[in-house]
Amino acid sequence: MTPEIDSSINNDNRQIRRRTMHNIEKLTHYTHGYLTFKGHDYAIIELPKLLGEALHKLPYVLRLLLENIMRNTTGEERKRSAQALLRWLENGTSSDEIAFQPGRILMHDTTSTPALVDIAAMRDVIREAGGDPEVLKPHLPVDVSVDHSLAVEVFASISASEDNLQHEMRRNHERYRFLRWASCALEGVTIHPPGTGIMHTLNLEQLATVVTTQERDDECWMVPDTMIGTDSHTPMINGIGVLGWGVGGLEAETVMFGVPTMLRIPDVVGVKLTGTLAPHAQATDLALIVTQRLRALNVTGKFVEFFGPGVSTLTAGDRAVVANMAPEYGATTGFFAVDEQTLRYLDQTGRSREAVERVKHYCQATGLWFEADEQPTYTQCIEIDLSVIGVQVAGPTRPQDVHGYTDVGEVLSQLEFKPSAVSHRAVSDLPRHPVAIAAITSCTNTSDPRLIITAGLLARKARRYGLTPPAWVKTSLAPGSPAAATYLKRAGLMEDLAAIGFDIVGYGCTTCIGNSGPLTPEIRQAQKAGNCRAVAMLSGNRNFPGRVHPDLDLGFIMSPALVVGFALAGNAEHDFKQPLAEYDGRSIYLRDLWPARDDVDAALAKALNAADFAKDFKQASRNARWEALDAPKTATFPWEEASNTLRRPPFASVSEGSQLGHYTAYPLLIVGDDVTTDHISPASAIPADSRVADYLVERGERRDDLNVFASRRGNWEVMVRAAFHNKTLKNYLAPDAPVAHTRHLPSGDVMPLFEAARRYREANESVVIVAGERYGMGSSRDWAAKGQRLLGVRAVLAASFERIHRSNLISMGILPLNLPAGVSSTTLNIEPGDQIDIQAQAETLTPRARITVNILRAQGEIESLMTIAQVDTQAEIVLLKEGGVIPSLLKKTLA
Repeated sequence: MTPEIDSSINNDNRQIRRRTMHNIEKLTHYTHGYLTFKGHDYAIIELPKLLGEALHKLPYVLRLLLENIMRNTTGEERKRSAQALLRWLENGTSSDEIAFQPGRILMHDTTSTPALVDIAAMRDVIREAGGDPEVLKPHLPVDVSVDHSLAVEVFASISASEDNLQHEMRRNHERYRFLRWASCALEGVTIHPPGTGIMHTLNLEQLATVVTTQERDDECWMVPDTMIGTDSHTPMINGIGVLGWGVGGLEAETVMFGVPTMLRIPDVVGVKLTGTLAPHAQATDLALIVTQRLRALNVTGKFVEFFGPGVSTLTAGDRAVVANMAPEYGATTGFFAVDEQTLRYLDQTGRSREAVERVKHYCQATGLWFEADEQPTYTQCIEIDLSVIGVQVAGPTRPQDVHGYTDVGEVLSQLEFKPSAVSHRAVSDLPRHPVAIAAITSCTNTSDPRLIITAGLLARKARRYGLTPPAWVKTSLAPGSPAAATYLKRAGLMEDLAAIGFDIVGYGCTTCIGNSGPLTPEIRQAQKAGNCRAVAMLSGNRNFPGRVHPDLDLGFIMSPALVVGFALAGNAEHDFKQPLAEYDGRSIYLRDLWPARDDVDAALAKALNAADFAKDFKQASRNARWEALDAPKTATFPWEEASNTLRRPPFASVSEGSQLGHYTAYPLLIVGDDVTTDHISPASAIPADSRVADYLVERGERRDDLNVFASRRGNWEVMVRAAFHNKTLKNYLAPDAPVAHTRHLPSGDVMPLFEAARRYREANESVVIVAGERYGMGSSRDWAAKGQRLLGVRAVLAASFERIHRSNLISMGILPLNLPAGVSSTTLNIEPGDQIDIQAQAETLTPRARITVNILRAQGEIESLMTIAQVDTQAEIVLLKEGGVIPSLLKKTLA
């Protein structure tokens, strides 16, 4: 690997830009050109004509943004935006804003539910104001994948998939009925029922067109497929050349109703790939190395684009794995431009010949076709040699902490966990770091058939040698696509996987998002006795403490095949230089089980049939239980006061005003670095002994069947009580307090966070949150921001923010403030009695404004800080002034 190098922004670029600017000046009134395909003329934006020699200097992602601008804007806005994009070539950076209008929106059930609840509540407000509620409907196609609610209750059983689906439908009946209402009441909303796969796999296999056609102004256009999604892993679609990224549900609501998303022209980091992956290395290993390298570079909020000769050696499946982990390396995108590998993927997944030819014809004509020898200008570049990448894992608590797979034992030994005295034989039989969960899970590493086939071939050899995981290991296989079962059966691998416990448990996110179900009795007993500190091994994308399961704070990310290897070992500290077992007098090592690349190629050739993808998706879409749900047929949703799942939220109101101003506040919480959205608003199982459980039980729920937090996102009463409910989160105001507690500073009392917030509100006292680096990393969930708004938080002061959470805070009217360099939540040393004075008046707030913050010490001293408002665009200023997205939309609709 080569060290990071700055891109060469030179005089040639400036001269090219000036000549191109002359063209833009002349083309202010440009409308479009034409492209003939299959005997028909299609309107297009002619990027080569617009850019001339600058075309090959501009990154592909910026070419797509320019096409979007030229197609969707007019007059001075178009001219100003196009010129700003070309000025970017001079320095590789820009502070200018542009509008982006995606062609479609993708959501999943636990982000769509709160968004659709917001819309239902806004329809009520419109009706109560005397308006027509049906005027509030999406302007863009919205696809919702019901994939985030499947839990692994049953495993290692041929009936696991059907049994788990039954549990899912029973537990989520009321919420799914609401989604059915939305699909009927809101034109343009399509719900893909449980069992149809994970949203990003569905996007790759079924929804994405790469290039599409649309009717506008009485002409048929050919345009790039562009999108946004309410899940941070939306960039997976970048792997096949579709520009899209993750946003919060609140931002998606604005785009849904025809408002373009405003963004600062991004810095673009180029990752040059050279060489070819070694036979033993897989896409997962590359993705982990990319995550490690780019997280160290700090690409938060930047676009990442891959270029160089190594790109052409990667399949579209490989690329999608790398693109999927964009949020883990901190970027907005992980983009691969369209080439022959893209076309091959479209063909392999059953797209029509005409559709594939259209992609090639359009991209080659418009300068969007990838050229391996091209060297665009980038803000910054790094280089990765594919040939030196080995088999990797990441963990035990962050996806950027990458190690060789044989080093896991050493990493765990450094934790120096010491088991307590053994009091039960079943407990003593477990290693100190047993593998509690071995999950082939997540769109990240189950969308590419090669990765699952490799795991299946490893399972076949393990079965041949009589190897099985120990009883304490919870095994599962949850593919992203229902087609996986078909191609595994055709390859003869389904029985091999089942023989070692990896039966298909369903088609959804499962363990990757914390729906791992209960741990085995052996693990529960040993952990309760303090005799082990169990570990999760998963092919997911995140391993934050408590994410996979609330009782597991250690986890490693790896390829599906390696998950099988660790399952067989049963001990996370197993040294794979040592044998896994003895068979017929022979020592069996992991290397003996690992399939050769030629064997994988042969199995893939036997397994795959392009017709399977559409056929299996269509069959899965005919979900009889889903169709049987009796949904209301009204324009507004009939809320039920007794519901514990769906409640009209109080923030859906025109009267929710701006929280800007000059005020003095108490810190509600003080937290450290790497606070994730899982910490802020958990998605996993609701603990039976929690105050959230107490609230639900008081309202008639069973304590032993409370479902997961994510299933309650339509009920604000539950979610505000769930805010910051994570036992691994340390609150420096009350470091020894129970989970989701804080210190009420005026009184000094330690109490539940929800109660403290209520006491501050009743006293008309403002509150803020103080945090460390990377506040809000992880999932895109908007409830991480909604919960803070309901707790009364007016601002968050943090050393740095993750991109989507920053946007969600603004969308809820909460001001994100960046602490000065060298200042963190812990160095501020805030004590009981201290207050924080913030001067953030609406009339003076501008993007990236300097905001004075004074720490008012209880003893009378005043310490001044100069913070930076993490507000990127004028559109975000408007949202903060109007109190957030929902009041803004309501005011526009009722105007």
